[in-house]
Amino acid sequence: MSDNFFYYLQIISKGLPDTLSLGAAGILSAGILAIILTCLLSLNHPIMNKAIRAYIIIFTGSPLLVQIFLIYFGPSQFEVVLSRFPTFYAMLSSPWFCAYLALTLNSAAYTTQIFYGSLKAVPLGQWQACSALGMNKKQALKIIVPYALKRALSTYSNEVVFIIKGTALASMIPVMDVMKYSNILNGEYYDFSIFIAAGLIYLLINGLLSIIMRIIEKRSLVFEN
Repeated sequence: MSDNFFYYLQIISKGLPDTLSLGAAGILSAGILAIILTCLLSLNHPIMNKAIRAYIIIFTGSPLLVQIFLIYFGPSQFEVVLSRFPTFYAMLSSPWFCAYLALTLNSAAYTTQIFYGSLKAVPLGQWQACSALGMNKKQALKIIVPYALKRALSTYSNEVVFIIKGTALASMIPVMDVMKYSNILNGEYYDFSIFIAAGLIYLLINGLLSIIMRIIEKRSLVFEN
């Protein structure tokens, strides 16, 4: 049993490159996009705000798996049109890129809510202080947004973990990640311990990420201690 278990771990670990690359790229891209959307929301432009809120509703209100399917299988319905743009079509034909795009858009929607909520929670006095110094809204954002992001780290760390767990859904399309190798092994051996091995790998990754995020949060908020 133990020999089989370590054999399963060895095979499943081959999916780590795709799982880790998807997770890292998704976390980075979603974080950057969320910061941009948070700043745009704070400018209170009517049309822009409605568009961003519609995007948030769509991506937080539908399952990530459905989004992955739509992004991966959807472009094939417009092959004639998209084939005129070979580079763009090649990207949308890549399972890894489609999974990455879905993860990024999905996580950015949730992360924008986290960051914007933290920005709204900044005391009014800080905005007034910037205004007293002659700063306009955009200039004030450069001062206040970094502070708000630091305060959001505690909640955002949960979203980071969700992104890593969300990469498991990429196995539903031809992405050779940890879960994909687990499904292949299970189809061959029908052994429940295969998924225990996969679960341990995800647990280890998320455990390390949680520790890293706690360290970052502690150092970022050291000025409050």
